Amino acid sequence: PTTRAAGPSTPTPAPPAAAPGLVAELRGASLGTEITASFVVFLVALPLCIGVAVASGAPPELGIVSGIVGGLVVGLMRGSALQVSGPAAGLAALVAEAVLEHGLAMLGIIVLVTGLLQIVLALVRLGRMFQAISVAVVQGMLAGIGLPLMIGQSYAVADSKAPGTPMENLLGLPGLVTRTFGTPDALVAAALGTITVLLSFLWKKAPGPLSRVPAALVAVVLGMGVAALPGVDIKTLQVGDLLGSVHLPGPGELAGLADPAVIATILTFTAIASAESLFTAAAVDRMHTGPRTRYNTELLSQGIGNTVCGVLGALPMTAVVARSSANVQAGARTRLSRTLHGLWLLAFALLLPGLLALIPITVLAGVLVHSGWKLFAPEQFRLLWKQDRGEATVMAVTTLAIFGTALLEGVLVGLAAGTLLAVLRMSRTTFRQTTDAQTAKLTITGSATFVRLPQLLEALEALSAAGTPRMRLDLTALTHLDHACRTQIDEFVAQQRKTGTVRVEVLLPHRAGRHPGAGGPVLEEVSGEGDREADGFVWFADTGR
Repeated sequence: PTTRAAGPSTPTPAPPAAAPGLVAELRGASLGTEITASFVVFLVALPLCIGVAVASGAPPELGIVSGIVGGLVVGLMRGSALQVSGPAAGLAALVAEAVLEHGLAMLGIIVLVTGLLQIVLALVRLGRMFQAISVAVVQGMLAGIGLPLMIGQSYAVADSKAPGTPMENLLGLPGLVTRTFGTPDALVAAALGTITVLLSFLWKKAPGPLSRVPAALVAVVLGMGVAALPGVDIKTLQVGDLLGSVHLPGPGELAGLADPAVIATILTFTAIASAESLFTAAAVDRMHTGPRTRYNTELLSQGIGNTVCGVLGALPMTAVVARSSANVQAGARTRLSRTLHGLWLLAFALLLPGLLALIPITVLAGVLVHSGWKLFAPEQFRLLWKQDRGEATVMAVTTLAIFGTALLEGVLVGLAAGTLLAVLRMSRTTFRQTTDAQTAKLTITGSATFVRLPQLLEALEALSAAGTPRMRLDLTALTHLDHACRTQIDEFVAQQRKTGTVRVEVLLPHRAGRHPGAGGPVLEEVSGEGDREADGFVWFADTGR
């Protein structure tokens, strides 16, 4: 019989703790803060839901339906605790095109299949790839959303309609000011919206318990009072029959999936909605210190939300930065605030549409202008410029690209700029040439990649111009030699060999040569006087010569 020596037992690793439920989250949070935050998000989400629906060529009620699903369905799910979902402006142009081409009835089935594809992407765990995004790109994304949001909502502050694109809105601001001062009702609306913006910035300095009341709520109550005054004619919210707007997809819409154009639209929706939601998750994680986003879980939540929206015939939804930042700034710490915001949307639109009709649009626009300024955060440009001018440039490029195009396109431009900056910084190459009577030597150190090809060509030309009978390329200090640079060096050596008058030696980095027995640097010698190998290259381990 064998015996086993007694020893300290190895503890069995504990399984990973499950994510806390909503009740557990609330134990460390203030219920009052969560409720007030939910109302602030509701006030921000309401005009966005309506505005995105109108811009998409759909009834306003469908935007509210998507906002309700974003709160009551996605809001209850795990993934990103503070991120708020709903219809997004980034998809408005695509939705409008889809409605125009395929009809409003077909929109539901398109959104339904989009949600199912997002669920599949989450199950194969493709969500985490969106974590590989530069901080500068995230900050530029926030600024690129905030700047056009402020400019666009400036028109709503004056009860006017924005011309269209962010650039058109920017160029139209002088005309907006002229028209506002020439119209008494528009001037009243602009004054009320401006007061809302000022309250949003200054209300936190109010004494005592007053500062705990959301500034947006104070502005709404004040605006409703002003709108009720005799002789005041400013625009208020108008919401129709919520239940009557719901359209369940039928067999006719399902048959439309045989159309290749519909499939292409679905794939486009899937890519853009997923990217926007997960890029937004990265941005929202930068705003708070709470639990980080679980990307695959969040993508699954978005997929389930879009599936429900599709069944109801509503607009597609994504995570939205404006709502999410308002949620964070209002002090939310749990999923309760974003869930309750969906409940407020449902209750007011379904049960109290008359009360919504008393809320001036200019007040809600003022709340959005404040949110846009918080997203734009101009102080971030100054701080990043002091820390790293290259990253600050990437941030500015991302912001301008989003402003000039759209969210996804702008983020892709920012990612390209960040990648180029990383490549340039990784490819720091130094060229040093020394010449004596017999030998011209070029020593290259650092990392030689394709972005340094112009400098490499210039250095090789200078080496050839030295006119010595012998050339020596010392590459032993290179940390990386990519295919493009290696090919250029090979071509240079081959050209020199053809002259028949120059002896060229190339000392390659470790493991860069082709000689099977070389363990260290390898000397590649090319002579025009006669070669010992058919290809003209003679390889042997460096002997220190």
